[in-house]
Amino acid sequence: MITNQKHLFNLPDDITYLNCSYMSPMLKSVAQIGVEAIYSKDDPSTNKPEDFFNNTSGLRAQFAQLIDAPSERSCAITPSVSYALANVAKNLKAGKGDNIVIADEQFPSNFYAWDTLSKEKGIALKVVSAPDLTTGRGQKWNELILEAIDSNTKMVATGHVHWADGTKFDLKAIRKRADEVGAILVIDGTQSIGALPFSVKEFRPDAVVAAGYKWMMGPYASGVSYFGEYFQDGSPIENNWMNRLNSEDFGNLINYQEQYQPGSIRYEVGESANFILTPMLTKAIAQVNEWGQENIQDYCREMTTPYINELVNLGVIIEDSSFRGEHLFGLRLPDHMDMEDMKRRFAEQRIFVSIRGNSIRISPNVYNDASDLERLVDTFKVLDHSHA
Repeated sequence: MITNQKHLFNLPDDITYLNCSYMSPMLKSVAQIGVEAIYSKDDPSTNKPEDFFNNTSGLRAQFAQLIDAPSERSCAITPSVSYALANVAKNLKAGKGDNIVIADEQFPSNFYAWDTLSKEKGIALKVVSAPDLTTGRGQKWNELILEAIDSNTKMVATGHVHWADGTKFDLKAIRKRADEVGAILVIDGTQSIGALPFSVKEFRPDAVVAAGYKWMMGPYASGVSYFGEYFQDGSPIENNWMNRLNSEDFGNLINYQEQYQPGSIRYEVGESANFILTPMLTKAIAQVNEWGQENIQDYCREMTTPYINELVNLGVIIEDSSFRGEHLFGLRLPDHMDMEDMKRRFAEQRIFVSIRGNSIRISPNVYNDASDLERLVDTFKVLDHSHA
């Protein structure tokens, strides 16, 4: 079990920040790496050719450890979820008469890629909406997704948890059903990887994409993805010098190569060595690996459980713990509480959360403690009493 880690961050003491799913605060150690990297360009003679590749290899290795991937060469540096999913879309083997299954109200990047593809190729897009239930919602939603997968399904695309309210999807069951019909499984891990244990070996996804600036605690415009066997001979959306074979040999770069780098590196963004962002994300993921994602879940569970029980007693609707993350969960207000009143009170108390649809998204991490949850619950109590 890890203890509170706020001392590793520069979060102000006069705010309650329960919004890691929006953007994580910066670790002091990661900020220091970034500052040093900026000033390193004062003397570019210090950048050696091998640094272009050592930088990227180090980041991929940390990410491979984080998601229990077979090797760092099965991973690729991708600056955004939309970039990584564009590579998936380009290489999906599907056409007219086939379908793609997705959960409803996912983050736009995990909708637009498939919506565009469905229109271009005549692929049906099956969007599975959450059931209108106050209890058993997560379990029923999972059942509906499994029912939507049929013999024409070529891909299932979902998160490990839903980005808006933390509903957890049963990836083992979805993988099993996808196997039965020969469909691939693509996971947007942006709202889970870095806080919720994930194993490529256990869930067997065909692709995993993740932005780095949330739970992996890296800088904005950074991220890493995993591409499995299905994509190993695919065609990337861009052709840059670093994703071609033997690009490490600077003296022979004009001996143009038809072949790509082995593994998933073919899908890597140009200038992936980014001498500022790449070392920062590497340092951030190394810290998350040191903490351990299971420990982060345990920390959040221990911290939030007493206060979640208080909220439930006030009539607040929250998913059962077996179908949500401990690090990310949605609170739905009872009829006697008004969302606009709640938003005003959050602002007055300097409590930072996200409103996503009809859900108040709460996303704590290791820099939070019980006092943050107490302030959150007190805000609900005030509103509850004002309507008594």
